[in-house]
Amino acid sequence: MWKEFKSFIMRGNVLELATAVIIAGAFGAVVASFTNDIILPPLGLLLGGVDFSQLAYTLQAAETGADGAVVKEAVLLRYGAFLQSIIDFLIIAFAIFMVMKAYSNAQKKKEEAPAAPAEPSAQEKLLMEIRDLLKKK
Repeated sequence: MWKEFKSFIMRGNVLELATAVIIAGAFGAVVASFTNDIILPPLGLLLGGVDFSQLAYTLQAAETGADGAVVKEAVLLRYGAFLQSIIDFLIIAFAIFMVMKAYSNAQKKKEEAPAAPAEPSAQEKLLMEIRDLLKKK
């Protein structure tokens, strides 16, 4: 059982998948930061100082007690967070599209490159040696 498990884990596909998941997680964090810290602030400024993360529709207002403490939290429909997630998704999708396009172009260039001439077989080498010896005589 242990050998089978070890064999499964050490397969190339599993290792590649694990690596891809780790890189995707890190890439997601970079894209989230890029969206939240670079894209959305100027976009919010252009739209009149809108902070996308704060955009929400109140379904039910918060209830406060006599002492001013919140008794029941407000029920909000946070469409700003949803818009931010859509922007994150589009940036990630575009980045992956560009990577795949570059990979595809690199593969096409590899295929278009002329193949190196095949090395002559042993029989052809022997015939060339005989030809060269006959030329010398």
